[in-house]
Amino acid sequence: MPNNTSNDVVVISEKIGGAIPDATFELLGKGKEIAASLGGELHCVVVGTADGSDALGACDHLHIVEGSLLFPYNPQGWEDALRGVLAEINPRLVLTSTGTVGLDLAGSLASYLGGVAASYVVDLAVEGSSVICTSQLYGGKLMAEADLGDTVACLSVIPGSFPVEAGRGSGSAAVAKHDHDSSNVSMAHVSLNEPERSGIDITAAELLVSVGRGIGGQSNIEMVQELADALGVPLSASRPIIDQGWLPKYHQVGKSGKKVKPKVYLALGISGAPEHLEGMRSAELIIACNTDAGAPIFEVAHYGTTVDLFDLVPEMIDLVGS
Repeated sequence: MPNNTSNDVVVISEKIGGAIPDATFELLGKGKEIAASLGGELHCVVVGTADGSDALGACDHLHIVEGSLLFPYNPQGWEDALRGVLAEINPRLVLTSTGTVGLDLAGSLASYLGGVAASYVVDLAVEGSSVICTSQLYGGKLMAEADLGDTVACLSVIPGSFPVEAGRGSGSAAVAKHDHDSSNVSMAHVSLNEPERSGIDITAAELLVSVGRGIGGQSNIEMVQELADALGVPLSASRPIIDQGWLPKYHQVGKSGKKVKPKVYLALGISGAPEHLEGMRSAELIIACNTDAGAPIFEVAHYGTTVDLFDLVPEMIDLVGS
């Protein structure tokens, strides 16, 4: 375990399909803010090739780790490689993305550093000398705030929690290359089984028809799907629809789903829970339909109606089809 902990922050970057994902830039933006508040510096560690690393200029130090048995992702190899880099930095915080890699590494790296781990983090701040993190529990039904004090911590952050642009930059980070000796790695990658792709990407749609608990039952979703089909757009949904198993996960909008920014977001029977609003409030135009005039969705909607969706949707289908 390293000694003499610094106030530096480390962001561990994953690569998805060979590209650096937006989640890394989110972590860099927030990491730079936290490092400045602590009086430390920001490091970014990229495991694999340096391709695309010129966009990681928001960090002060860029570490590129190369070696065999690291790709496809090898948990033992990555942990061993990252331990070597972290031993040189002795960071106060390590930030990963909440995903297969981040959740895999956070606990083991926290143990190595003699610190603590927190997962599903959605907010992060510094108060005095303490780091405060907020985690999303039970799929967003509960938010837990933890005062980490001055303890070393490894945090896995839910993608979409922080702005992407804050972490993009073409600065002049000091670059260090590390060659990983894989001779101690006994784990080998055998195969990768990916989930079947639906071809539906709600994040790319310019118009979204989204349905919520107000639809009443699974059989009624067919009506809203008919409207989406008539408009030639994807059907998205709030978390209760997904939890019931009425639509697959890739349709979900919200903090525990996907963040969307369409030109038009049509919300049908959606009350507007905070977790859902976080996923769609950046839409250029929000139109809401909910019979409850006090529903939170109307606080962000540009236009709204309390007409029953079972009266409104058939009329819209007829109008679109005419």
